[in-house]
Amino acid sequence: MAHGDRRAQGLARVAVVVRAGAAPLWWAGVFAAGVGVLVPGLTGRRIGVLAGAALFIVAAAVVAYRRRKRYTALTRGAARAGKHDVLQDRAVTVRNWRRGHRWWLLLAFAAALGSSFVVPAAGGMLLAGTGVGLWLKAAWLGRRERAEDALLWVRVDWLDARGGRPAGKAVKAYRGTGIAAGDAAPGGARRRAAALV
Repeated sequence: MAHGDRRAQGLARVAVVVRAGAAPLWWAGVFAAGVGVLVPGLTGRRIGVLAGAALFIVAAAVVAYRRRKRYTALTRGAARAGKHDVLQDRAVTVRNWRRGHRWWLLLAFAAALGSSFVVPAAGGMLLAGTGVGLWLKAAWLGRRERAEDALLWVRVDWLDARGGRPAGKAVKAYRGTGIAAGDAAPGGARRRAAALV
């Protein structure tokens, strides 16, 4: 978006898009790892769990720090949202992401379960680590939002067909609003009822 483009747009919270996949990845990973521990596998449970722990840490770190420079650049160039811009509800943003990624999530879960026959629990712990990485990235965005006293939004039509990639190539800049706008707190979590009054 050019900074001079002031046409009304549908906007989704950046942090909400980022953390939309965290819970499904975490729970799918925890379940797959739990089932995987019951399978001896080719490597044995001990090696599988140790390998899984390493994958968990690496996945969380890589996802949490990936593309931070891009997010920072887009944040610096954020234009003020117009009064006619439509702020998308948190629930709608989360639902769009999860519907768009449901087959990918199912395949990832199936792969994590299948890998347990080779390396028990490792695939599930990798998935869970990815979910934790998304939570950490959303928390980092939330700290930036609090520091700048502004919430970050991205045009809905700049997200990909699955409702994701809030820092993708199609995204030219973010828009900003006051910290009280919308129904999600900084970082994309549900806003507490008291904060909505």
